[in-house]
Amino acid sequence: MPTLLSVNGFRFFIYSNENNEPPHVHVLKGNSYGKIWLEPEIEIVYLEGFNHNEVKKIQELVFENYENFKKKWYEYFGK
Repeated sequence: MPTLLSVNGFRFFIYSNENNEPPHVHVLKGNSYGKIWLEPEIEIVYLEGFNHNEVKKIQELVFENYENFKKKWYEYFGK
């Protein structure tokens, strides 16, 4: 489970066995968990247990780190 970013208690990561899905990241904070597609566009798949402010912060962090997340995805899985 490579970690792509860890900030303010949020950990963004990828699972090593999910290369058959479009590029995406998982996010974890405490007992809250989510998944966000990076392609074909940024789209929240689900965010469970996060409050409204945390969801806004997750969205900001994904937009700010979008290119880096995609780069790391493709470095890991190849393309």
